[in-house]
Amino acid sequence: MGGWAIAVHGGAGVDPNLPLQRQEEAKQLLTHCLNLGISALRSNASAIDVVELVVRELETDPLFNSGRGGVLTEKGTVELEASIMDGPNRRCGAVSGLTTVKNPISLARLVMEKSPHSYLAFDGAEDFARKQGVELVDNEYFITPENVGMLKLAKEANTIVFDYRIPIVGHETCGADTESPLQMNGLPINVYAPETVGCVVVDGEGRCAAATSTGGLINKKSGRIGDSPLIGAGTYASNICGVSCTGEGEAIIRSTLAREVAAVMEYKGLGLHEAVNFVIKHRLDEGQAGLIAVSNTGEVACGFNCNGMFRALATEDGFKEVNIW
Repeated sequence: MGGWAIAVHGGAGVDPNLPLQRQEEAKQLLTHCLNLGISALRSNASAIDVVELVVRELETDPLFNSGRGGVLTEKGTVELEASIMDGPNRRCGAVSGLTTVKNPISLARLVMEKSPHSYLAFDGAEDFARKQGVELVDNEYFITPENVGMLKLAKEANTIVFDYRIPIVGHETCGADTESPLQMNGLPINVYAPETVGCVVVDGEGRCAAATSTGGLINKKSGRIGDSPLIGAGTYASNICGVSCTGEGEAIIRSTLAREVAAVMEYKGLGLHEAVNFVIKHRLDEGQAGLIAVSNTGEVACGFNCNGMFRALATEDGFKEVNIW
């Protein structure tokens, strides 16, 4: 065993003109969450406990697009989704369409541990949450003034709305006559908020786990489900590795991106870094995305094919990195 390792992400796809204050806020939150996970690992917490702990913290802070601060649907509400996976036995739990559950990642874990199912959504997930006694809040708890404004822009514009949360692709204006440079499933999209959050951990026993949580896309259709709650797409963990993805959800789904990292390690014999690089280069189907990963030997890696990804990584041997670009 190579010791523990941990990685945290706050989304892929970053405006190159991201204000310095916003960069510093993101780095501070990532550092805080990374240190929270490190402290738990040093206290011999299991990988599955650590990924839940870290993602709960990210869901509670409105800075990124998960939990409080989740982006708004076309109806002006928040619909949250999350998934978690415990590598040793490939147990998993996922939830979608949550409107009152304060911490979706914890409900996902309860689906894994307290239900006969792997995935619950919408009314069924909310009913399960009430029966499990998890903390519930009004939907307004999740809504921030910033996201209200972003939804208004999304509804008014016929093109990309440039915001520090939205990647710029060589365009300086957001005029209504400008054609959207981003597409999803071959169709232009108006607004893309990439700031899904996730955490992957391998503990001192070599056990891997992964967790991912998001509010999805700004102005998304009510009922839309992205990659984050889909096991094998946005989240995957096995006895070999743990992976959490972020970025263009539809491309990640088509690529079964998280599972691909494990697959090329298993079937091609690649190491973690080689596997991450291979998958980012060859499996993204022209989508824009990124991922973080750990291996059962204590390695940590990240990869992305866009201009940046909010990320923080650390290993037991002293390596530590918090970066955006």
